[in-house]
Amino acid sequence: MEERVSFVSDGLKLAGIIHLPDAGPAERRAAFLVLHGFGSNKDGGGGTTVAKMLAGLGYAALRFDFRGCGESEGERGRVICMEQVKDTRNALSFLATRPQVDPERIAVIGQSFGAAVAVYTAGVDRRVAACVSSGGWGDGAKKFRKQHASPRAWKKFTAMMREGKRRKRAGKPMSVPRYDIVPIPPRLRGNLAPGSIMEFPFEVVETMYAFNANDVVGRIAPRPLLLLHSANDSVTPTEQSVELFERAGKPTDLHLIADVDHFMFAEGNTLVVNLVRNWLAKYFPPQV
Repeated sequence: MEERVSFVSDGLKLAGIIHLPDAGPAERRAAFLVLHGFGSNKDGGGGTTVAKMLAGLGYAALRFDFRGCGESEGERGRVICMEQVKDTRNALSFLATRPQVDPERIAVIGQSFGAAVAVYTAGVDRRVAACVSSGGWGDGAKKFRKQHASPRAWKKFTAMMREGKRRKRAGKPMSVPRYDIVPIPPRLRGNLAPGSIMEFPFEVVETMYAFNANDVVGRIAPRPLLLLHSANDSVTPTEQSVELFERAGKPTDLHLIADVDHFMFAEGNTLVVNLVRNWLAKYFPPQV
């Protein structure tokens, strides 16, 4: 069953869809918040696939649009990292009020940008019962340096950063095209959700550069953490999840998967689905 819902975060109305499993009316199930990627929305193929998969496994799942994205209120394209952490924490508060949900057993699962937000949220909010990160990152500066690896690309990126800061000081805010921030190979661009944002305020780039889930990932333990990453990720450098793993406590599992790319859930890969299913059965089953 799916239900359209909304909740408030910092005075903004955010739009979401709850997926509910087949369960008795008095049963309270474990639940997940499903976090979308950079400038995407809740209706992307990966997020929808994940929510339906989780409901099929017996969990409740809430996929929602961060502020400024999709159907949610907020300045279009303003996807500030710490504001998305706030949105996630407010989504958790909302989901905990639902009669079908066990408020003590709400986890987060995110993809790409949403994975970084998921890890950070789990690190700073003890209410998060478990965390699953797919293609995430822990150090914004290192991520950008590797994403713009060639001398020519790095020169272009750093010139954009200087110009953005100059115009910010002058009171003339600058917008930056999506692929100048996060390059995505043309062959993968079809994985972007319809309605994805294609231009962002420069402030978004600054906050991503400074965002470091590495700083808080060690606080998640002893709650379980699963890190998934393509072994040859064309968008987010694979070593970002390796570094998260090195800083995490136990129990944490890291899987580097060879035959998928960045949008692994959208690919419907059986290996990925089975990895998640088996990990959940061990560390975070839908019912106690």
